[in-house]
Amino acid sequence: MQTKIAVIHGPNLNMLGLREVGIYGGNSMQSINNEIAAAADPLGVTVEFFQSNHEGELVTFIQQCRGRVKGIVLNAGAYTHYSIAMRDAITAAQVNVVEVHISNIFKRETFRHVSVIGAVCIGQICGLGAQGYILGLKALLCERLPIEEPS
Repeated sequence: MQTKIAVIHGPNLNMLGLREVGIYGGNSMQSINNEIAAAADPLGVTVEFFQSNHEGELVTFIQQCRGRVKGIVLNAGAYTHYSIAMRDAITAAQVNVVEVHISNIFKRETFRHVSVIGAVCIGQICGLGAQGYILGLKALLCERLPIEEPS
């Protein structure tokens, strides 16, 4: 039986390849999903993709991952910076989550430097383009997760 990983794209990521190409690159979301699926297959991983521009739909999908997937690769888009609802859904789902951003959020506007979901994710990858999704997927396959910080 293959391992299942969910890849969740938040608001505006359906517009990849069309919006702010200088920041997000020219690849469409479908193209990025194809790259992720191609990288997942030799690893014995089945990938389930989900995208929504609606916070409630994202929250519901995250909750539905509980007990169903090994982990989640999550690009929460703008919700990263203020969605306590998504943070709470990650906690409730009890699934390892890797936060991913195509751009380097720390080289952008100051409000993007804050992630309210980061503290409930096992890690964060940003600024590596679409490759960040694949690195997040590989991180979720590590047997030593979750990584705990020393007290």
